[in-house]
Amino acid sequence: MKHGKNFTLGEYVIIKKPDLVNIGDNVRISDFCRISSACEIDSNCEIAPGTYIAGGDGAYKFKMGSYSSLAAGVKVWLSSNDYVNELVTHNVPEVKEIQGNVTLGKYTGVGTNSVIMPNNNIPEGVCIGALSFVPPNYKFEPWTVYAGRPIRPIKKRNKENVFKTLEKIKMLEQEQSKCAE
Repeated sequence: MKHGKNFTLGEYVIIKKPDLVNIGDNVRISDFCRISSACEIDSNCEIAPGTYIAGGDGAYKFKMGSYSSLAAGVKVWLSSNDYVNELVTHNVPEVKEIQGNVTLGKYTGVGTNSVIMPNNNIPEGVCIGALSFVPPNYKFEPWTVYAGRPIRPIKKRNKENVFKTLEKIKMLEQEQSKCAE
C-alpha cells in the first residue's frame, strides 16, 4: 500500500490487497472498514467506520476524488450478482455478474449506510443522502444532492459556498505553514 503524509489507518481495518491501494495526503480510514478491491483515494478524504469497498478481484477499481467522504456503513460494490437475469451464486463460471469501476469525483459525499452498485461515475460535487441505493450505471448531474431507494435528484448543491470554504482552509494552511517556519 502506498500512502502520503498524515495518513491515519484505524487499528481494525482490513485491506486484503494492499499492493492495489494508493492513498494521498491527509486521509483517514476508520476502524472496522474492509477494502478488498483496487482502490485509489486522493488527498483530504475520509472513510468512516464500517465501510466496505469490495468486488472485482482487482480487475475493477474504486477511485475517490479529493475532499470527499464515505460516511459510516457505506457499501461500494465493484461486482455483484445480477438478481434479474442470472443465478444468484458465486464461483460458477457461467454466471455473469454486474461489474465495473466506481468513481467519486472531487468534493463528493456519501451518507451513512448507502449502497453503491458497480459501474458508476459519480461526478464532482455530488452528495448522496443516508440510506440511499445507487443502482448500476446511474446518470448523475454534477453538484446535485441525491437520496432515496433508488436515488433521485433532490436539489442543487451550493458550489460557490463549497469553494469559499476551501479558500478559507487554504488560507489557514498557509498561515500555519508560515508560523512553523
